[in-house]
Amino acid sequence: MAPYFLPSDFAPVMFTVSPDPARLDVPLIHRYLSQESYWARGIPRETVDRALANSLNFGLYGPDGRQAAFARVVTDYATFAWLCDVFVLPEFQGRGLGKQLMQAVFAHPDLQDLRRFLLATLDAHGLYRRFGFQDLAAPDRYLEIKKLNPYGVPTGN
Repeated sequence: MAPYFLPSDFAPVMFTVSPDPARLDVPLIHRYLSQESYWARGIPRETVDRALANSLNFGLYGPDGRQAAFARVVTDYATFAWLCDVFVLPEFQGRGLGKQLMQAVFAHPDLQDLRRFLLATLDAHGLYRRFGFQDLAAPDRYLEIKKLNPYGVPTGN
């Protein structure tokens, strides 16, 4: 798919969003996820590569082409999607770029008319509620297998 630009009321026009996998700065994505995120600390590069290869990925880029933000969607393109690994680099935060990125994700033509779109977040509920996310209507229906510390990172305990 060719890169596309989605104008936004939230961020300067000079930033663009693209789902083109060739534009992704994979070392930057791996570095952020493995060193700065709370959800994927210590994730191996090979795991990130496999996740990117099997997802619909979105990069947000500055006028110089440098990647400033990222989001990944795991989907069957028909009924279900899981939004994950969303981040805006610290030096770009506070400019509305997270909103611009989410606007582009939800406008993507392959993600329309899905029955269910899920995510998990520790601290960004307000952002995602703007895009229609709500608390689970029936949390008792959902089960999970959660592996604590799957990448073997020391927890300090």
